[in-house]
Amino acid sequence: MKKLLLSMMLLLMVVVAADAQSRSIGGRLGHGVEFSYQHSLGASNMINLQAGLPFLNGFGIEGVVTYDWIFPITSWQEQGSWNWYAGVGGGIGMWNFNHPVGFAGVAGRIGVEYNFWFPMQLSLDWSPVIGPSFGHDYVDFNYYGMSSFGLGIRYLF
Repeated sequence: MKKLLLSMMLLLMVVVAADAQSRSIGGRLGHGVEFSYQHSLGASNMINLQAGLPFLNGFGIEGVVTYDWIFPITSWQEQGSWNWYAGVGGGIGMWNFNHPVGFAGVAGRIGVEYNFWFPMQLSLDWSPVIGPSFGHDYVDFNYYGMSSFGLGIRYLF
């Protein structure tokens, strides 16, 4: 548990220490409640960090990092902008603290976002983590992460 939190904090510090460019911070509501941080790496790429409390088989924690490619959608309005994005990365987590079950795997992300003309962003995406789950006496396939659709709201700075 301590190693997971330390790793997530270290990763967050690396992301924050990168060149000061467009960033967003906020939350995501889907198969749980998540903190969301995005750091732009130019006009067409970003790093996304999510740390949250999923409502899987009980209660748990998880962290997901993805490298995303951004594809602008032609705007039919002068105000705001639409983008869709897709990315790949990794994720780890744990749920059901009474009988702990951990998971790790490849994370994917695909979604659409709207950047308002003021510093706010809304997004709708699918962010599964696919890989093994493991408990005290077994190894299984992590299928809970397949239903990880979410609605995000972020402040742009």
